Amino acid sequence: MTGATSHAARVIRAGPEALYGAFVDPEALAAWLPPAEMTGRIHQFDARIGGGYRMSLFYPTDEHDRRGKTRDREDMVEVRFVELSPPRRIVEAVRFVSDDPGFAGVMTMTATFQPVRGGTEVMLLFENLPPGLRPEDNDAGARLSLEQLARRFEAGTEPATGQR
Repeated sequence: MTGATSHAARVIRAGPEALYGAFVDPEALAAWLPPAEMTGRIHQFDARIGGGYRMSLFYPTDEHDRRGKTRDREDMVEVRFVELSPPRRIVEAVRFVSDDPGFAGVMTMTATFQPVRGGTEVMLLFENLPPGLRPEDNDAGARLSLEQLARRFEAGTEPATGQR
């Protein structure tokens, strides 16, 4: 059985090359990817097809009721780059590091960068979500991450938004 899908999109006032670069630069990725008040840490990074990264996302310490997928207040992912087509498309195979069978399996995230009037539409498509990950929660997290990505490029401007 195939898992659920989820997606989010946003127009960001930047070129596809710069936005693509923020996905394959470990320092930039750790800064913008963790949604909302979460923080991130890259443990390893290899930006080539077949390479990938291992990253931890940490919930705020003041959120005592949050249970991470890996351990309390931590979600760890292992990501393998399946396709790198600069500056238009990135395909990743994403696996949560978790003992919970609800988060088992590999989901696919496809990021596309389409030039549009006013910038670039960044679209994130998630396929085969593990059963423990609700699509609406994943959508919300992806939108928050895209907001942070936009802030990296749109300081002092009103960001353009969009969701499909």
